Amino acid sequence: MSLSLIEAPSPNFDARKAVPDTVILHYTGMETGEAAIERLRDPEAKVSAHYCVEEDGRIVRLVAEERRAWHAGAAFWKGVKDINSASVGIEIVNPGHEFGYRPFPEAQIAAVINLLADIRSRWMIPDSRILGHSDVAPARKIDPGELFPWKRLAESGHGLWIEPAPSPGAPLGQGEEGTGVFALQAGLTRLGYDCAPSGKYDEWTATVVSAFQRHWLQSRFDGIADGETRARLVGLLRAAAD
Repeated sequence: MSLSLIEAPSPNFDARKAVPDTVILHYTGMETGEAAIERLRDPEAKVSAHYCVEEDGRIVRLVAEERRAWHAGAAFWKGVKDINSASVGIEIVNPGHEFGYRPFPEAQIAAVINLLADIRSRWMIPDSRILGHSDVAPARKIDPGELFPWKRLAESGHGLWIEPAPSPGAPLGQGEEGTGVFALQAGLTRLGYDCAPSGKYDEWTATVVSAFQRHWLQSRFDGIADGETRARLVGLLRAAAD
């Protein structure tokens, strides 16, 4: 399938240091798509992405995939900190939580799905590495947020999604300590998050759990690891290993 792309080159890129094996999805978090694209092309802003998908489904190419766009910032996934070098960045036009967060239109999501298929025809990107900005930078970012249809993407063949039965056990939250917390942190780390096991459910662990929930639970992102949250984590680890 051939994509129709609008070319709007950005000067904000440099050389990659790795072959991309990840896709990072963002929302623009600005009032209009035009304003977002203008910023992504502004040399003073020092930010960019490879693509920007408008709400009506138009796809703008800003940086060639062979180049390192500047979209992830300080980030981490599976031990890698230079996420910009390892990823293709896609900005998805949405005002975000600051300017009136709203559902993503069907035309826009269909375009994102087609774009993902196109990108993955060139690069080896596993489903477990189709991520949100909040996954790789949970302390700084919450995009693309709890309204982004991750399940729809997974059903279209891009990304992971699982809906297991909740596991028994009391919820884990801040202040808890013990082997259950250690196992939770170890599982989050194994999936890719920056959550080194300590056995102490601290503020950082709650932040990471909230990021996990925004992607893989979405009905709740309170940072409390209840049975449903933990069951989804276990299921995702199994799916990622397949």
